[in-house]
Amino acid sequence: MDDVLLCMEGIDKSFPGVDALKKCRFELKAGEVHALVGENGAGKSTLMKIFAGIYSKDGGRIMYKGKEVNIPTPHAAQQMGISMVHQELNLMSHLTAAQNIFIGREPLRGFGLLLDENVLNEKAQALFDMMHLNLNPRAKVADMSVAKQQMVEIAKALSFNSNVLIFDEPTAALTDVEITELFRIIRQLRDEGVGIIYITHRLEELKEISDRITVLRDGLYMDTVRTEKATIDQIIKMMVGRVIYESSPEIPEHPSEEVVLEVKNLTRGKELKNVSFKLKKGEILGFAGLVGAGRTEVARAVFGADPFDSGDVIVKDKKVNIKRPSDAVAYDIGYLSEDRKRYGLCLGLDVETNIALTIFSKLTGFLGWIKNAKIRSIAKNIVDKLSIRTPSLTQKVKYLSGGNQQKLVVGKWLAKDTGILIFDEPTRGIDVGAKQEIYSLLNDLAHQGKSIIMISSELPEILRMSHRVVVMCEGRVTGELDNEEVTQEGVMQLATQRNGGNLSKNS
Repeated sequence: MDDVLLCMEGIDKSFPGVDALKKCRFELKAGEVHALVGENGAGKSTLMKIFAGIYSKDGGRIMYKGKEVNIPTPHAAQQMGISMVHQELNLMSHLTAAQNIFIGREPLRGFGLLLDENVLNEKAQALFDMMHLNLNPRAKVADMSVAKQQMVEIAKALSFNSNVLIFDEPTAALTDVEITELFRIIRQLRDEGVGIIYITHRLEELKEISDRITVLRDGLYMDTVRTEKATIDQIIKMMVGRVIYESSPEIPEHPSEEVVLEVKNLTRGKELKNVSFKLKKGEILGFAGLVGAGRTEVARAVFGADPFDSGDVIVKDKKVNIKRPSDAVAYDIGYLSEDRKRYGLCLGLDVETNIALTIFSKLTGFLGWIKNAKIRSIAKNIVDKLSIRTPSLTQKVKYLSGGNQQKLVVGKWLAKDTGILIFDEPTRGIDVGAKQEIYSLLNDLAHQGKSIIMISSELPEILRMSHRVVVMCEGRVTGELDNEEVTQEGVMQLATQRNGGNLSKNS
C-alpha cells in the first residue's frame, strides 16, 4: 500500500543547551515497516516522541491521515491510533503484567464499580498467546527480567489496535527466539495495513524487517532509501560521516595468570546452582546465555545487590564477605547494571555529580565541605576521555542520549579507578559509533590491568571481546571456552544444555 499515513516536515525541537531537531522530516506509509536510524543523540526518539504526544514541537507541521494535526498528549495520540513501545520501559513495577497492559481501560463488573480481574487476565493471556509468549499475566512486573518487561511493553502497544506502531529499540533485551517472534508479529501487522516505525541500532536487522530506511544525524534529516537498494556501509556512513568496521575483531592481549576474583559454588534458590568461575588480571571474561540463564543474577550476587544462600567469593586470594554493594566497592568491585536509568544513574542530578558518586568520600574537606573545583576537574577529565557529548558539566543527565548516559555510568567507576568491573549489557540500546567507543574503552581497561566481566546477549560481541567465555543455562555454568575455540554454534549448544557443570574445563 502506498497511502501516506504520516508526514512530518520542518520539525524543530530544543532542550536546555541542545538543538535536538533542526528542520527534520519523516514519512510513513500504511502497510510498511520504516526504519529510523542514527547515532545516539541524532534525534530519532525525540522525533517519535513528538509524534506520540510526549514532547511538543517548537516548529514544523505534522500531517496524519491527510490532515494537519496537533498531538498534545500521549493519551491523545492513542485516541488517534498511535502507540509507542519505548526503549526505556514505562511500566509500573508494583502492578501485574495484565494491569500494566490495560491501565485506564480495565474491564469492570458489578454495575461498573469493581475491577473484573478474571476478564483482565484473560485478555492479557490472549495477547501473550498471539505473541507466543510464556508469560503469566498475574506476575508482578517488578519480579520480571528486563526482557520480559520489554515484551509486556510490546503487548501493551498491540492492545490498542493502532494504525501506527512505533518501536524504539524493541530487541535490545530480547533473545534470538523472542526477536523472531517479534518480527513475525510486525510482519503480520504490516500485512494488515498498520504503519510500523522501527528505531534500531542493530543494523543487521534492517534487511530482515524494514522496507525503507531514514537516517538522521545530529538532529538533521540525511536521506530516505529503500532497504533493498541500500548497503550497511552506506547507512553507517550516513549515520556517522565516517567508516566504521564494526565486524573487525577486538580481542585484547593475553591477560596474566594472576586470579583477582574467584567464585566457588555460588547458589541462590532456583536461580543459581553451584556457579564457579575465575577472573584473571587484565582479562575480559564474557558471560553468555539465553534470557533467564542467571548471568545478571550472578553479577548482582557477587556485587552484594542480592543475597545468596551458599558459596564463596574470593578477591585476590582472600575470602570476603560481601553483604551489600558498599562491601563490594570496598573490595574494588564495580557493577554497571543493564538498567542504567534505574540502577546506574541519578537522572535528576547533573553530569559532574553523577561522575563523583563513587568518590564523594574523597572529595569532602574540613567539616564536610565539598571540593567543587576538584569534582569539576575530575568530571571534565572523564567527559573528555570518554567523549561524552554534553553541553556542560551541569547538564542534567536525563537530557543526555542513551549512549552518553551509558558512557557516564562507565565514567563514575573510572573516576574511582576500580580494578574489577562487571559490565551487564554494556552496549544495550546504543548506536554503532558509541559501541565502537565502548569496545575501545574495554580494550584500554584490559591493557591497563583492569579485570572485566562482560555479560552480553549479543553473541558477536561476546566472541569479539572476550579472552574466555563462560556459558550459562538455567542457573548453571554449562561450559567455558577460550577465544581460540569459541564459536556462535558452540555457545548456543552450551546455552541450551540444561544439565550443566560437567562441560566446564574448570569443573
